[in-house]
Amino acid sequence: MKRHATATWTGTGKDGYGQISTQSGILEQVYFSFTSRFGEVPGTNPEELIAAAHASCFTMKLSFVLNEAGFTAELLETRCHITFENAVITESHLTIKAKVSRISQEAFEACIKETELYGPVSRMLNARIFIEASLVK
Repeated sequence: MKRHATATWTGTGKDGYGQISTQSGILEQVYFSFTSRFGEVPGTNPEELIAAAHASCFTMKLSFVLNEAGFTAELLETRCHITFENAVITESHLTIKAKVSRISQEAFEACIKETELYGPVSRMLNARIFIEASLVK
């Protein structure tokens, strides 16, 4: 499987702007710029897109790992915060809330660890990954 996205840019790094589109069409000429990345102007930025990719990938992989362990999640919610410092993405911090019937804390933690080790986006990132995971009743 191969997927693609296309980004265009016009102008200087600080004063220019770009647009990003994805193969699926879910993003179609979405605006990004220096000010949408480092300021508060509406638009997306690479860190937000990486956070979305990591959160969604981790959540989907965790559902597979839970299922392989004999559990089905009623709800998985993953929030990802990406840290960008000194022109480097240094951290991805995942906070997971999971509602999974009949699972012990130990089994849940084992599923989280397996997901961290084998999740495709987690494996791709060259950053520290921090995970806070909790079961909710």
